[in-house]
Amino acid sequence: MSRLEGRKNEQLRTTHIKYEGLDRVDGSARFGFGETESLASVSGPIEVRPNSESPSQATLEVHIRPLAAIAGTDSKALSATLKSILIPALLLSQHPRTLVQIVGQALCGSESGAGYGSAGRGWHASLVASLINACSAALVNASSVPMKGVVCAVAIGRLRDPSSSLSSPTLVLDPSEAELSRLVGGGCFAFMFSSTLSKPLQSDADVPSSSLLWTNYTAMGGAFGDAEFEEARQLAENGATLVWQSFKDSLQNGQVSRPATELKKKALDEEPVDDEKMEI
Repeated sequence: MSRLEGRKNEQLRTTHIKYEGLDRVDGSARFGFGETESLASVSGPIEVRPNSESPSQATLEVHIRPLAAIAGTDSKALSATLKSILIPALLLSQHPRTLVQIVGQALCGSESGAGYGSAGRGWHASLVASLINACSAALVNASSVPMKGVVCAVAIGRLRDPSSSLSSPTLVLDPSEAELSRLVGGGCFAFMFSSTLSKPLQSDADVPSSSLLWTNYTAMGGAFGDAEFEEARQLAENGATLVWQSFKDSLQNGQVSRPATELKKKALDEEPVDDEKMEI
């Protein structure tokens, strides 16, 4: 079954990463699959409120904001999900009694309604994947929080042929905004790529091992079997590997820019630095 854009089932849209260098944060980045874009910033380690202080590790806060309107219950739920996804990749014990704050912002949704939170269709899987990747890129850009791995995410869609209601759904990688109405399920898969994980035999020597951290894969109006889930997981892992390669290429090409606050610190040396951080 052909896709609307002519892509193959296992083909990602064009991915793009831009390290924004936003002022008064320690790291920031924009990540997109085609028109599905997100922006994220990282502040920290910074001073933490006494009631949130942990004596053994840094406190992690994640805030997700829709394209428009105020963050609602669904945005807060997504914030909690992203926090649980990112924690395994961070060495928060290296900075106890501090705060690491991540703010993610949806930059798309004008056509599909997704990205508007409760005011629209909520957060579809491709947008969730772009938010996860933007947060990972911002953490890499900040370089202020030790990491034991990089989290990369992609979406898988169950695409049904509109000409036949009896045919089995086809699994496709990275469904676009235009394909949302044709989906009968799917979800986001998040993997951590790390050299600390055991490497399987006959694996690519240039790609670190990966581990599935989270997925919300589901079927609309019915169940799915183990074989379908394994096919979806493998398709997602291959796609996440391409995202990891995009991260690697962006670093090798020298696209990482140090935030303006770091440049100011070097120039001012002894002058006190305002710890107040500007969120996106």
